[in-house]
Parts: sequence; structure tokens; C-alpha cells
Amino acid sequence: MISIPLFPLNTVFYPDGHLPLQVFEVRYLDMARKCLAGDLPFGVIALLQGSEVRKPEQQETFAEVGSMARIAAWTAPQPALLQLVCRGGQRFRILSSVRQSNGLWLADVELIAADIVLAIPPELQDVANALGALIRSLQERAIPFDHMPIEGPFRLDECGWVANRWCELLDLTQHQKQRLLEQPSPLLRLELVQDLLILAGVIDS
Repeated sequence: MISIPLFPLNTVFYPDGHLPLQVFEVRYLDMARKCLAGDLPFGVIALLQGSEVRKPEQQETFAEVGSMARIAAWTAPQPALLQLVCRGGQRFRILSSVRQSNGLWLADVELIAADIVLAIPPELQDVANALGALIRSLQERAIPFDHMPIEGPFRLDECGWVANRWCELLDLTQHQKQRLLEQPSPLLRLELVQDLLILAGVIDS
């Protein structure tokens, strides 16, 4: 069990994901500065109720499972503004949480084992091929590295990595994304993503 600060957002964050953040609330500015000073991670968790910006008397509830985030790059264009680029780490499950007087949530969490490395089976290769084609198209458009929605190294031969990148890219509800994050089997997660890609017309059935 470890204790971490939480950053509840209206999104679901995955391991190895890419997350740009604009931080301007005092509670998160203090958190980010402490994380930068100590090279510490924080937890990104999906908001189920409430808004990302604190409001008086607001009730905030969030999912039980999220992903660790580590700050990979940052700038401070103004004294009360930090622009962060975060990379997704290990998933965690919240055991207990408490909100401090400044509104920052702290949680005791248990880490969830990383996906086992599974090679893409032949019947799911079309999912990896479609992601590879998308990455190539982004590279050909010369999109700057810090604006790419997917960060390397590109592990197109791993079920979990390919599934997670599609989970981020697909137009899914937060509930769907959260269920996929919590799916313990990377193979089953990839199979579910294949079904969604077929429904979306991205790949053929």
C-alpha cells in the first residue's frame, strides 16, 4: 500500500498513455511542484460526479481504479500556470481517500500488476495493423512529438499496449473506457477493442 495525491479528471488514463495538463488551481499547483521536486508520481482517476475545477459545496466521487502519472515535461508560462506532459504508469486501486482542507484528495492505494506481455495472436493482428497505419499517418504529417496522441516506443506486438492505445483513441463513453481499464486480461481487452473497431468501421469483420 502506498499514499498518493489524486487528480480526478473527466477522462480515463491508461498505462503508457500521454496526458497534457494545464494546472492552475492552487491545490494542483502545490501537488505538481512537490511531484517535480521529489520526482514523485500522482494518481489520475476518472470523475464520476463533480467537476474538475473545485466549486463550493461540490460533491466529488470518482472511480476505484486509475493510473499513476509521472511528469515527463513541464513549462510555466505564467506564475500561476503549469503546463504538464504526463506519462501513464501502473494501474492502482483506491483503498481509502480523504480530501484535505485545500481540496486535494489523498488516497491509500494498492498497485495492480502490470499487464503480462502477450504477443498479438493472428486473429487480432488487424487491430495492431490498423494502429500501426494510424501512427504512420501521424508521422507522415510531421506532427510535433509533444502533440502526438501516442508516445513511443511503439509496442505494436503486445496485446496490452495496442489495446490501451485504441481505448484512448476510440470515441467511447467514460463508462466503457473505465471498464476496459479495469479488465485484467490484456488479451480479452484487445478482443473487446476489435469488436469496437468493427462496429466503428475501422476494420472489417
